Amino acid sequence: MQRGTFQLMKSVNKSIILNKIRTCEPISRAQIAKETELTPPTVSSIVKELLEQGMVYEQKKATSMGGRRPTMLYINKTAYYLVGVDAGPEKIKAIVADLGGRILGRISYVLNTPITEASFLDVMKQSINEVVRHANVKMEEVMGIGVAMHGVVEVATGRALYAPNLQLTDIPIKEALEQEFRVTVKVENDARAMALGEAWFGGHGDLGSMVTVNLGRGVGAGIVTDGKLFHGAKDIAGEIGHMTIDINGEICECGNRGCLQTFATGSAIAMRAERKLAERGEVHSFKLTAESVFELAKYGNALYLDVLEETGFAIGIGLTNVIHIVNPGKIVLGGGVMKSEEFLLPIIKKTVNNNALTEGAKNTEVKVTKLGKDATVLGAVALLLVEIFDSVLG
Repeated sequence: MQRGTFQLMKSVNKSIILNKIRTCEPISRAQIAKETELTPPTVSSIVKELLEQGMVYEQKKATSMGGRRPTMLYINKTAYYLVGVDAGPEKIKAIVADLGGRILGRISYVLNTPITEASFLDVMKQSINEVVRHANVKMEEVMGIGVAMHGVVEVATGRALYAPNLQLTDIPIKEALEQEFRVTVKVENDARAMALGEAWFGGHGDLGSMVTVNLGRGVGAGIVTDGKLFHGAKDIAGEIGHMTIDINGEICECGNRGCLQTFATGSAIAMRAERKLAERGEVHSFKLTAESVFELAKYGNALYLDVLEETGFAIGIGLTNVIHIVNPGKIVLGGGVMKSEEFLLPIIKKTVNNNALTEGAKNTEVKVTKLGKDATVLGAVALLLVEIFDSVLG
């Protein structure tokens, strides 16, 4: 395979066959022809190419129903490797994974702010070089690099147009990394990448549509429909953190009032707790964080329970709006704020149930990711898998 390109995978029939093997392995050539309605000679020809490229391998079936044992086809998950990068506002996390999403190595670098564009890109390059060495993989075996970047991303050019927490604009991530590593680079907003990671690795089955919401230092969402990310006309689909929840609310960093982000981020939770303490004339001996609010709530302190109840209600209202617009089959929640799942999730579900329009909408499944902190970085890997397998999530 030509290093760093997907040109050999671009044939429509090749994508159909490769994806059929991925979703149905082990599978025979005859089964592929029958289920895809491609002719047996076409299937045999393309399978031969895939075998030569190392993308699939074959093995005789252990048992037979009579006659010759059929030869079964499998995806060769270790034929090539992928690098995934989660370029968050505080850290850069990088992994090396195989074609099945198995993580072979990982590394994390803290970002020291304020930071320049050049320094940011240097840390990213250093992370990629280091994680490839750590995984004991040769760069020649790396098929591509996927980057999940916080903020606003121009997907077509792979540029980070605005990274608010780093105060950086117009970062040429794709251009810089392709020049450095000579492989294909895909760049996506982190919340949308997380949604793709959930669709590929979250064990959700064959969903027509799913929304994933990342609640941490910011609030963002990704919308997956029929295995594909929805970007919108100007690449800002999923920015639900800037959905107005209270027109008279706090001023958000975007300049608007009462955005969901002013209720549901870690800093917003801590700020509301501090304000409630001040109203009582009380202060803490330490600076409150969302995590400490959660820990104090576990002791049954009413003030902190109230803060989390308000947070859950605001998130529930935001999700109800999403349900009314997108009507997804499932909503998956992730990010540091959802460490308070035991307090937040019941209130979120109750709020959706109380406010959604129809019985079906009220029963929209809302759950917390099982991928944990790896959801976003695995989503970065999935950006490349979509290219390889043509985004058909059977």
